[in-house]
Amino acid sequence: MASRFRAVTELSAASRLTHYSLLIPPSIKIVGNNNSNRIFAIYILKMDKKTHWEKVYSTKQLNEVSWYQPNPSVSLTFIQELGIPRQASVIDIGGGDSLLADHLLAAGFTDITVLDISEAAIERAKKRLGANASKIKWVVTDITEFRPERTYDFWHDRATFHFLTTDNEVQTYLSISQKAINPGGKLLIGTFAENGPEKCSGLPVKQYSEESMSATIRRWFEKIKCIHTDHITPFNTIQHFLFCSFKKSFA
Repeated sequence: MASRFRAVTELSAASRLTHYSLLIPPSIKIVGNNNSNRIFAIYILKMDKKTHWEKVYSTKQLNEVSWYQPNPSVSLTFIQELGIPRQASVIDIGGGDSLLADHLLAAGFTDITVLDISEAAIERAKKRLGANASKIKWVVTDITEFRPERTYDFWHDRATFHFLTTDNEVQTYLSISQKAINPGGKLLIGTFAENGPEKCSGLPVKQYSEESMSATIRRWFEKIKCIHTDHITPFNTIQHFLFCSFKKSFA
């Protein structure tokens, strides 16, 4: 435990302490004002989140999770309507075990990146894709810690954004995305609607209306279109979703 704690302390520079402290939900109480206690709490929080998703993708089959979608028709329709060209650079956030990459490859897209917090999810996707897996760039990281080494023409996120439940997490996500998206590039976010689930995979989520989503994102992105749609889970339950597309409003 001591060596692990020292490693965390080294990784968490003082300049990042305030930023990450804001990720700690009010339900977690920090005893005293000691920075070491706070750093350790942040570490446990982040490790718990990653451990959660590794367990999900290590113990459940592809069609045993509520977000399973054999045909991501809503996303594909948006991509067509937005006029995303086949040579565009595309990144799928939280898309580790999603079938969107399969459909994009089949449609002739050539520059695809998939990001997920779970290495198990990505390894499973690679196995499913076989030789085609080498045509995709894979990134294993928490989206709030993503440090892009390039920029993208199209940023896709179905069901990751609503897991960001603090204002600081949301603003960190938006700061990363606006830096990573090319001028004039497009952003598509699919999240639980106001009347959608309050939890997913046992974790709390944040619900959005078209108005609250637009207000959250308008600092950097101009809204193009929002729609409400229902997702039928493998368990024949209905999840109400909101999908909104945006254009990066400035360089």
